[in-house]
Amino acid sequence: AVFRYQWHRHFWQASSGGLRLMRGIVVVAVAVALAMQPGECEKDLQPSTKDLEPYEIDAAGAVASYRQTSKYDAGFFAPAMSLHHSGVMVMLEAAVRRAEEMGVPQVVCIVDASGEPLGEIRMSGSKFLSRKTALAKARTAASINNLSHRLPEAVASSLASASQGAITSLKGGLPIRVDGALVGGIGVGSGHGDQDIEVARAALAAAGADNVE
Repeated sequence: AVFRYQWHRHFWQASSGGLRLMRGIVVVAVAVALAMQPGECEKDLQPSTKDLEPYEIDAAGAVASYRQTSKYDAGFFAPAMSLHHSGVMVMLEAAVRRAEEMGVPQVVCIVDASGEPLGEIRMSGSKFLSRKTALAKARTAASINNLSHRLPEAVASSLASASQGAITSLKGGLPIRVDGALVGGIGVGSGHGDQDIEVARAALAAAGADNVE
């Protein structure tokens, strides 16, 4: 009985001390909250809308500092421009219109900067085999960021063989650039080389792309 009494007395004493400590913590927390500016608590709880780098931690494990930065500064990402499907449609329509004015049915292929097809049309009366060459011209222009016929002749044959015909030095392929940035390539085939280039230039002009010389 004595043991139980002393144990209970020690328990209640410890509990009373704990309650006093908790009351003290609550009082301090309330005082700090009242001392802060109105709305400051809410502001601190709101996530920042700015891009922040991870905190820099010192040797003791405390947060030392942080600095605001753009996510691109780290070098992991880069902004890129891409060719929209509406631009593809504008270029295809302009190419067809120019080919009709010339009286030369054409095949027109447009690819993005990685060579993936975005749109194409084979006009009635054009050569069906020109579909393959028009695609190759577009991919070549996008790959070398230049006119397809400027592929060096010294490597043209070997590249054409290695790529199974996906690369060509035929005339008719132009890179699609916007303010100097490569966004794709256009290839035109079924006419003579100069006719193919003329149709491709008309397409670029209609979309407001850079003129390629």
